[in-house]
Amino acid sequence: MRSEQSHTQATLAQLVAKGADAGQIADVAIAIWLDSVAVLSPIIGERGFAALYKRSLFLARRDYPWMATVHEGVVLPAEFAELRVALAQQTSATAVAANGALLQTFHDLLTNLIGGPLTERLLRSVWDRPSTGHAAEGISL
Repeated sequence: MRSEQSHTQATLAQLVAKGADAGQIADVAIAIWLDSVAVLSPIIGERGFAALYKRSLFLARRDYPWMATVHEGVVLPAEFAELRVALAQQTSATAVAANGALLQTFHDLLTNLIGGPLTERLLRSVWDRPSTGHAAEGISL
């Protein structure tokens, strides 16, 4: 899984190198999260996804204290508006790093819940997509 997340991070870093602003980075990040909900909700349920996402946000606050406002704003599992706003208010590089940390924390928690092989199989389709899928299509710099 580390390679898929590294690929996602590399794709976002390439967008930064091409001059993408934090809002564009946030849009791609939210597309990844929305795809994750679509893939994982049938398996762990929306409430299960929400619990993992909220826990990931809580843990990410150690390194990114500004994520506290995101954690407080989460109501529904697929509601990423607060995350989008928080990421868009950062520098592009910080948005990429924070989203990467959040994805990694989410991955680690999910792995503890359902195991590594299943986590990798499920999330590979999502986290590998930004380079070829719809998440990065709207960004042309």
